[in-house]
Amino acid sequence: MADIGQIIEQFKKDNPLEDSDVILRAYHFAAEAHRGQKRKSGDDYITHCLGAAETLVRLRMDSETIAAGLLHDVLDDTKVTPKQMEKEFGANILKLVNGVCKIGKLKYRGEERAAENLRKLFLAMAEDIRVILIKFADRLHNIKTLDALPAEKQKRIALETLEIYAPLADRLGIGEIKGQLEDYSFAFINPKEYQEISSKVKGKYAENIKYLEKTIPLIKKVLSEKGIKVVEIHARAKHYYSLYKKLLKYDMDWHRVYDLVALRVIVPDIESCYATLGIVHKKWRPLFGRIKDYIALPKSNGYKSIHTTIFCDKGKITELQIRTPQMHEEAEYGIAAHWHYKENKGLFKTYIQQKILKQAPKKRAIKMAEELVWVKQLREWQKEKFSSPREFFDSLKIDFLKDRIFVFTPKGDVIDLPEGATSIDFAYQIHTDIGHQCVGVKVDGKLCPLSEPLRNGQMVDVMTQKNKKPSRDWLRFVKTNQAKSSINAWYRKN
Repeated sequence: MADIGQIIEQFKKDNPLEDSDVILRAYHFAAEAHRGQKRKSGDDYITHCLGAAETLVRLRMDSETIAAGLLHDVLDDTKVTPKQMEKEFGANILKLVNGVCKIGKLKYRGEERAAENLRKLFLAMAEDIRVILIKFADRLHNIKTLDALPAEKQKRIALETLEIYAPLADRLGIGEIKGQLEDYSFAFINPKEYQEISSKVKGKYAENIKYLEKTIPLIKKVLSEKGIKVVEIHARAKHYYSLYKKLLKYDMDWHRVYDLVALRVIVPDIESCYATLGIVHKKWRPLFGRIKDYIALPKSNGYKSIHTTIFCDKGKITELQIRTPQMHEEAEYGIAAHWHYKENKGLFKTYIQQKILKQAPKKRAIKMAEELVWVKQLREWQKEKFSSPREFFDSLKIDFLKDRIFVFTPKGDVIDLPEGATSIDFAYQIHTDIGHQCVGVKVDGKLCPLSEPLRNGQMVDVMTQKNKKPSRDWLRFVKTNQAKSSINAWYRKN
């Protein structure tokens, strides 16, 4: 783990124009406040604060966020008061630390307590998106050091990480954090499967090294000859838990997994991405049905790339992920990438308009939370009444943490829905009245049963009839809480 000197050195490297003094002051303040406190592992408590700060530096966050990461447990676990913290570090850092404190030490001794803590988490996140980034850093270090806890607690914390924190990291596009949270959790939840997969991946990755050593220069040469400037090509091994989920779909058949080791081809701009795709397909035969254009149709978390799978040298099947440097930065760091500024790269512009990035970190974080549509939906969703904490969790997982699909309206508007959603879910997503008055749908121009799950990229045309009422039968197959609550609300009123 990095010490404070290394953390500040990395911060200065990424942010040469920003003052790092507040980070050093926060470290000394936290070290003094936690003096004599130990973790369950026997380590000094300050090691946890440093672990969280190290993750935030890796995400290239601003100095306020890193300082708050170092201080995140001070108000809960020491005698320091909010007034003292505000005097020392100002209102912005105090608000961030308070935001993390409000979430509470998630004990998860009962679903009711857990549901309340999650509500607090989402409210804090909606106010300042940096709160959840600090919580990710806190959780990542905690799950890396779970060995010191009893087995039952290990499994409980790992499960909550896998079901709540990892999907949230995915929704915010932070691939690096999502993958680590999943893999560490996987090791505690399914230790046998984790060991089998990790050992097999290491073996297969070693097998691929010699092949990749030849293939990378070959792809570079082919692209250079056609005038494409290659910024970088590197290999990435699939995360263990992601691989495990894919293997479950394929009845554990390893031969059907083509992206165990994928090559990331990074080129200067979007035009070069499409040119690269054409050149690669002309040189090597593509595998049918394996081309995915996430540049034209990004994922709901902002992820952009072109994926293709080719029969490369000696017919070996290889996946390529073609992207620009900006897309790569955002695929790794998600919303956190928008804090990172380098004069030679300019300001990133994916979820958020450029003007937002010029604002001070606190204003920027609030504006980002406002701009993320699903965070707004989450805020509204929390106003719903749930019959039990279990219903709260189930609705949360379906509405916000499940894999997503994109479908289109006839006008070309994109509607973001959870996987498995139906045309009725689609209708209610557009407007409550459209849902109530739905009498039928055309999917890609053809009449389709209302209960049939939609697929990514389909175009849905909802047919309505004035004064039509919703059917109770729809409750049997709709997936989203929005659709369920709208139907139930209509029947309560009528």
